[in-house]
Amino acid sequence: MLGQVFERFIEKSPISVMVRAALERVLSADRLDLWYRRTAQKQYTRALLFSTVYELMSQVVFCVQPSVRAAYRAQEADVGTSIISVYNKLNGLETHTSAELVRYSAREFAPLIASMGGERAPWLAGYRIKIVDGN
Repeated sequence: MLGQVFERFIEKSPISVMVRAALERVLSADRLDLWYRRTAQKQYTRALLFSTVYELMSQVVFCVQPSVRAAYRAQEADVGTSIISVYNKLNGLETHTSAELVRYSAREFAPLIASMGGERAPWLAGYRIKIVDGN
């Protein structure tokens, strides 16, 4: 269906292909923006979509770009707003939103992790363990 080139990727590195497909499905721009509209309590979307901010931050987190400003400059035409709008959106992100993004990702990826046998044994049977990071 997707051609011989794609078949070679599947043969040589099936896990890479599967992970990329899962990431693109769960963290696609449309799904992230829909999730954000349902989750954000105080913030809203005008011209700058949450998926755009997510993309800029992803480039910094994965060391593709050294800073938000550099990521913005590399994609300025696609962003469609000023760098100040980007920083205002980042500064206004609610703690609730960040926590819910982690929960959303976990819910979406849990079935895939389970089907691959990647679940970890509980650290303490019968208890749900949470790690609190003071940073």
